[in-house]
Amino acid sequence: MEKICIIGLGYIGLPTASMLANNGYDILGVDINDHVVDKLSSGSLHIEEPNLEDIFLRAFKNKKIRVSKNIEKSDVFIITVPTPLTEDKKAELKYVLEASIGISKYIKKGNLVILESTSPPGTTKDLVGGTIFKNTDLQAGKDFYLAFCPERVLPGKIVYELVNNKRIIGGIDRKSAKKAKEIYSRFVKNEILLTDLKTAEFVKLIENTYRDVNLAFSNELSMICGDYGIDIWEVMKHANMHPRVNILNPGPGVGGHCIPIDPWFIIQNIDRKDTLIEKSRNINDKMPVVVAEKIASLIKDIENPRISLFGATYKENISDTRESPTNIIIRELKKKNISFSVYDPIADNFKFKISDFEECLTDSDLLVLLVGHDVYDNIDFDTISKLMRNKVILDTRNFFNSESVLKYGFKYYKL
Repeated sequence: MEKICIIGLGYIGLPTASMLANNGYDILGVDINDHVVDKLSSGSLHIEEPNLEDIFLRAFKNKKIRVSKNIEKSDVFIITVPTPLTEDKKAELKYVLEASIGISKYIKKGNLVILESTSPPGTTKDLVGGTIFKNTDLQAGKDFYLAFCPERVLPGKIVYELVNNKRIIGGIDRKSAKKAKEIYSRFVKNEILLTDLKTAEFVKLIENTYRDVNLAFSNELSMICGDYGIDIWEVMKHANMHPRVNILNPGPGVGGHCIPIDPWFIIQNIDRKDTLIEKSRNINDKMPVVVAEKIASLIKDIENPRISLFGATYKENISDTRESPTNIIIRELKKKNISFSVYDPIADNFKFKISDFEECLTDSDLLVLLVGHDVYDNIDFDTISKLMRNKVILDTRNFFNSESVLKYGFKYYKL
């Protein structure tokens, strides 16, 4: 199995394709986006991720990777397409379906098909395997191998973690799982654990749901502490000194393409009401609205207030703005007719205008820190105090040093 076709060249597909190409395989990368195909075909990246350019260009220059809009005959097909959330909180699987239909035109006996896209339990067997069977009469586990191998990487560290994290592979049978393991063993240095399809699909979902539930706990605590007039950060500092307590940091919301989405996949096909998972999701979804209401309360007595938002990405030190809580906060501010500007020197493809430092802060009445980028570490509060009309800061991440802020005459509020 030397030729691999990877369908979907986003944050997971492209690093995986590049890694495999640098470890002996001939890679065909497929994407339906003209911009993506044109950029990669010219040797340029369409996404930013540390060390990704190096491994892609090495494979590209060695002619181990090609990019196309069309699937071709291959030994292995890997599906890494998006599975976004629909308006009714279901997994949108149309891209997985389209990829499966495309594979059906080129698959032959003995091929291996791997789904990496995060999906509800049963998707690999029923949708991928079922679609291929419907179109070819080839049966998974009998005529071709079928596996699910979810990514387990952190944006900003994808290349490193692809190599160094443990992987889990589920197969429709043991032989399928072992065949998939042979592929990933070329570059994964850590353990690769084998199981069945549904278990692997479910493990991926609960890894992100575990974090979502724990974040909901800390976010709810922050609201309750607000009711009592207690500093949540002081509470956490002392509570986390207990050897069996590790409360996560609260924040203005939970973003990204995994944690806010994957929990819904767990419960979409089961008849369970009022679950902890759903309650946690609703708490975390509420946090940007809570922050917007806090902003409104801080500027309620100011005529024609202007707000400076620091941070547009969904987490610190990455450019990815997908599912960023800042989007929802801006939506709520617009509903309240509150003027705003955004400063984020790292963010990419944000749907609202990104201002420079001075433009964002000039005549501002409130600076709201939403994302704790390292670049904000050493900002000049003296300059900020001279640019702003009213010296007020709302820090939703407990990021700034309060002593540094207060000595310049700011009013300083935390989440």
